Amino acid sequence: MPSLATGGALWPTAAPGSFAPPGARPAGSPQREVQMMQNVHLAADTDEDDLYSGYNDYNPTYDTEDLENDTAFQQAVRTSHGRRPPSKTSLTSSLGRPITAAIQDGVTRPMTAVRAAGFTKAALRGSAFDPLGQSRGPAPPLEAKNEDSPEEKIRQLEKKVNELVEESCIANSCGDLKLALEKAKDAGRKERVLVRQREQVTTPENINLDLTYSVLFNLANQYSVNEMYAEALNTYQVIVKNKMFSNAGKLKVNMGNIYLKQRNYSKAIKFYRMALDQIPSVHKEMRIKIMQNIGVTFIKTGQYSDAINSFEHIMSMSPNLKAGFNLILSYFAIGDQEKMKKSFQKLIAVPLEIDEDDKYISPSDDAHTNLVIEAIKNDHLRQMERERKAMAEKYIMTAAKLIAPVIETSFAVGYDWCVEVVKASQYVELANDLEINKAITYLRQKDFTQAVDTLKMFEKKDSRVKSAAATNLSFLYYLENEFAQASSYADLAVNSDRYNPSALTNKGNTVFANGDYEKAAEFYKEALRNDSSCTEALYNIGLSYKKLNRLNEALDCFLKLHAILRNSAQVLYQIANVYELMEDPNQAIEWLMQLISVVPTDSRALSKLGELYDSEGDKSQAFQYYYESYRYFPSNIEVIEWLGAYYIDTQFCEKAIQYFERASLIQPTQVKWQLMVASCFRRSGNYQKALDTYKDIHRKFPENVECLRFLVRLCTDIGLKEVQEYATKLKRLEKMKEMREQRIKSGRDGSGSSRGRREGSAGSDSGQNCSASSKSERLSAKLRALPGTNEPYESSSNKEIDASYVDPLGPQVERPKTAAKKRVDEDDFADEELGDDLLPE
Repeated sequence: MPSLATGGALWPTAAPGSFAPPGARPAGSPQREVQMMQNVHLAADTDEDDLYSGYNDYNPTYDTEDLENDTAFQQAVRTSHGRRPPSKTSLTSSLGRPITAAIQDGVTRPMTAVRAAGFTKAALRGSAFDPLGQSRGPAPPLEAKNEDSPEEKIRQLEKKVNELVEESCIANSCGDLKLALEKAKDAGRKERVLVRQREQVTTPENINLDLTYSVLFNLANQYSVNEMYAEALNTYQVIVKNKMFSNAGKLKVNMGNIYLKQRNYSKAIKFYRMALDQIPSVHKEMRIKIMQNIGVTFIKTGQYSDAINSFEHIMSMSPNLKAGFNLILSYFAIGDQEKMKKSFQKLIAVPLEIDEDDKYISPSDDAHTNLVIEAIKNDHLRQMERERKAMAEKYIMTAAKLIAPVIETSFAVGYDWCVEVVKASQYVELANDLEINKAITYLRQKDFTQAVDTLKMFEKKDSRVKSAAATNLSFLYYLENEFAQASSYADLAVNSDRYNPSALTNKGNTVFANGDYEKAAEFYKEALRNDSSCTEALYNIGLSYKKLNRLNEALDCFLKLHAILRNSAQVLYQIANVYELMEDPNQAIEWLMQLISVVPTDSRALSKLGELYDSEGDKSQAFQYYYESYRYFPSNIEVIEWLGAYYIDTQFCEKAIQYFERASLIQPTQVKWQLMVASCFRRSGNYQKALDTYKDIHRKFPENVECLRFLVRLCTDIGLKEVQEYATKLKRLEKMKEMREQRIKSGRDGSGSSRGRREGSAGSDSGQNCSASSKSERLSAKLRALPGTNEPYESSSNKEIDASYVDPLGPQVERPKTAAKKRVDEDDFADEELGDDLLPE
């Protein structure tokens, strides 16, 4: 490309609309062309190539020697930049091209847009290498904000409102509902202040509607969860009536929910339908949920036909488990058997949309695949799938138990139909559970034979079902005290599933019933190893250790169980009982106090507290708890006797009378209580009433010696003529009693002498004499033990209570827990039986 050279300067071409210097000539003027042609050097024409030619030639364009004297160039420079350089410096570049950049702060601006990092010609001018510009010093400080400006105040207030809303939501999620409500109210107050300030500074169009909506919505929600329904409805009304809020009609669903909680069903349906009208059809899932709410509300109002229409529409559009179950309930309410069957089939056909269990089984030995499967085997998605499947099984089992007794002529036929339907569905494993529920239904109807027969059908099933059935059979036979059969089926259950904790627990119970507590404890320990949450096994281990008198180990078991079951009355009583056996009454009292805080009306626990305080010598506290026990159960003879004796000791015999009269009503064949009543009358000075009572006792028990003695004494003191009659009767009774005892003793001695005839008559006589002397000693001792005529009759010990009286809360045999049902024993809470299979929730 040919190059044009002038006297060392190039004429710049002005851009369109740019300013041209005065007197400037066009680039194509004749004078300029002549000057250019003078500097053109033409290559010589030669035929021979010179290897060293051309080295001294240079392009005149790069000649910069006279550049400073070039008037045209200097004019161009002044035109381009408007000024000359401040100092006289070298204006040449490495390429000889004129520099058009000004020098600022001692550093030349790069001539091109592409510049090497850190390279500058300033080094040639004496400046140091500074690629990061550190020599320039720190950057100037930012301009300080004017916090007093209205805009800044508005921004800070808006930030504070957002923080309050967030804090309210966090407090709600943490369960602190009162704090959440306070934060929401505070946010509402500050938001109103913000709106007023913004209206003063800007136009109303600039108000933050999203912030206002979030504040009101959060406030309404907090009112609702705090059960302040009127305030919540008012706040929702403010949002709904404001036309500036888009999609506010959806909140009518929340208003309908509040009316539903208030049992205002008509308004709830009204608001549900209003919300349904305002939600477009593209939001299919939302509309389905609202229709489901409408159906549930119709069920609560008893409008089952309308509820059926709603649920049928849902099952046709988007079937789900809840709608299917509610549809079955509605048809059950109106008694439509055929519709119940069809609805049950629809419920069975609802897709679960979860992966099969085979997905989580590794098909190969690939390490990477195994790691992936192990990672997803128990992740959140897998847990959600399990929960969905468990919920589906619960709905199906409940629906089957509900409709089975009514869809056919008998509940057994109904169960058979449900079992067949389930077997043909994706819930095949539920068929066996339905069969077990069928056996449970037989139990509830007291048809134990059919229950046992149904459970025995599972003996040939797979191991899991066989183990469950055998566990229940073992439980049934254990309750019937047929321990051999219970042990047999417990063995079958254990052999079918060695890891079944219920089976191991029942096996331990049968061994416990036979008195082998060590072996029973081993079965309970194995059950606990298989399932650490098996509280029945842990409880029974404690009972076994208590029977073995290993009290410390028993206490450890019950304390561990208390950490799991904090409010279990049985566990609390056992801990108190162990401390009592360990002779630590203070700890026993402390745990019994916790027990009555859980069951404050338990008379046995209250009487036990009274007994412990009595043993410690605290009569006032003992009286308080004995009296409370008597209030809740006024038929406990031990409590009645203690209260009566307490009033006698404190010289309030009149108050003791009512307790002994109640005891005489409970045990009318026991003369001791009526004698105590008469003694109380005599102690209180009411001799006439005491005499009448003794006469009444004599009519009922004419052979009672103590009654006659008191009659003789009273008649003597009062001076009645009947004293001789009663004295004669007393002597006759004493003589008859002595003769009776002599006959009894002689009969014993006769049998003893017949066995020892070889010892001779002398030995026999001496034996008879000894017997006679011992008999007279026992008789005199018994007479001395009777109360004297000048002393009141005192209460005898508990051993003299008639054995024919059965105390409804008397001591019972302590039995271990079984794995089938739960029962609280009235005496010592030891008879607790929990169930996993027989009585499922």
